[in-house]
Amino acid sequence: MNQTRTAARAARTLASELARHNGPKSGLVVGAHGRSAVLAAAVEGMLPGDTLTAVPAEAAAVGALRDHIAAQSRWVAERVRVVDSLAEADPADVVIVAEPLRGSAEEARTTIEGLTKYLVDGGVLSVATGLTGGAAAELDRQAALFGVGSDLVVRNNPPLRVHRLRFTAADAALAGHVAPAYRPSSVPLTRTMHIDSNGVAAAGIALGLAALTRLARPKSRLWLVPALAATPVAAFFRDPQRDVPEDQSAIVAASDGKVLSVERLHDERFGPEEFLRVAVFLSVLDVHVNRAPVAGRVVDHFVTDGGFAAAMRPEAEHNVAAYTVLDTPRGTVVVAQRTGLIARRIVQRAPVGALLAKGERFGLIRFGSRTDVYLPGASAEALVAPGDRVAGGTSVIARWR
Repeated sequence: MNQTRTAARAARTLASELARHNGPKSGLVVGAHGRSAVLAAAVEGMLPGDTLTAVPAEAAAVGALRDHIAAQSRWVAERVRVVDSLAEADPADVVIVAEPLRGSAEEARTTIEGLTKYLVDGGVLSVATGLTGGAAAELDRQAALFGVGSDLVVRNNPPLRVHRLRFTAADAALAGHVAPAYRPSSVPLTRTMHIDSNGVAAAGIALGLAALTRLARPKSRLWLVPALAATPVAAFFRDPQRDVPEDQSAIVAASDGKVLSVERLHDERFGPEEFLRVAVFLSVLDVHVNRAPVAGRVVDHFVTDGGFAAAMRPEAEHNVAAYTVLDTPRGTVVVAQRTGLIARRIVQRAPVGALLAKGERFGLIRFGSRTDVYLPGASAEALVAPGDRVAGGTSVIARWR
C-alpha cells in the first residue's frame, strides 16, 4: 500500500512548470482523483486559452472524477477534460504524474518511457519520488541525462524529490514567455521576504550546536555564541521578492552589489564575437541569491579552477568560477559566479536545458564575492558605471539595442 501523500507544497512544485507558462499551453495529469492536491494545483495554474486533460488513477474512478470536475466552476469544466485511459489523451506541453513513483528502477523506467510519447517537442515531464529505493535511483539517473530542474520538498510526509525532465530541446525564445519557476528552495518568511533553504540549514546547525553546548555544559554561557549567530547567518541567505522590469529591452543585474567594471572583451570560450562584461562585487552584507539577467535556455554550465583572491581585486579574474551559458534570441549571454576570499561555495540550480525567465533565481554564492554578466557586444548597451549600486533582478544594467 502506498503510504506517500502529495501535500500542497509538493503538488505546487509538481505543477510549477505548467503554472509558469503564460499560455496558451496544454497539460496532462496522470493518476488523478477528485481529492488530488496535484490536480488542484494544475487547475489553479491554468490561464485562458489553456487546456488540461485528467487521467484517473483507476478506471473505476472515471465517473467520480468527471463529477468532481463538473462540480467546479463553469470556467474549469470547459477547460478540463477527463478521459477513460491514457491511450485517449493527446500529447501535451506538460505531463504531470500525480502520485509519486515507487517500486523498482525497471518499473520506474518503464513508466517514464511510456509517458514520453505524450510530450510535445520541448515538453516537460514532472514526476516525484521518494529519497531512497529503486525508483528514486532511476529518477536520479534520468535527471542527470534529461533533467531541467530538481527540487527537494522536505515539508511533505515523507519528503519527496520532484524532477522535471525534458527529452527534446525547447526553443530558447520560449523563455521569454514563462514566469520565474516556483522553487521550494526559497522559503517564505513574509509576503515580500524569503530565505534560501541554505540559510534555514545553516541556522538549524547553529541552533543545534547551541543546544548541544547547553546540554554538555549547562552552567556555561558558551551556548549563546552559536545561538546568537543563528540569526545573522540566516540573514546572509535572505531572498527578497523583486519586481522584474517588464521592458523587453531591459537587462537586469544578476546580483546585488557594487559595479566593479564595465568593459568590452573577447572570450573564445563563448564565441568569437566581442562581449560587453559587467562585473559586480557582493559584500557579505549583500543579498547572495543570483538571478538570470535575461530570459534564455541554459545550454552549458562549467566550473573553472583557480584561486580565492579578494573579489574586488584584479586577481579575482582567475578565481574559481561557475559559468552558466544562456542561448537567447539576441545571442549568447553568460553569467559567471566567482568565488572570493571568504566565499568558497557556489550553488547553481539551473541544469542544461532549463528555461530561465528574466530575473529568475538560479543559484547563489555563499557569503559574497562577484558575478560577471557577459552580453553580446554588438547588441547590448551598458547603462551602469563602476561604483554604481545595483539590485539583482530589478536594476537595469544594460539594454538591447
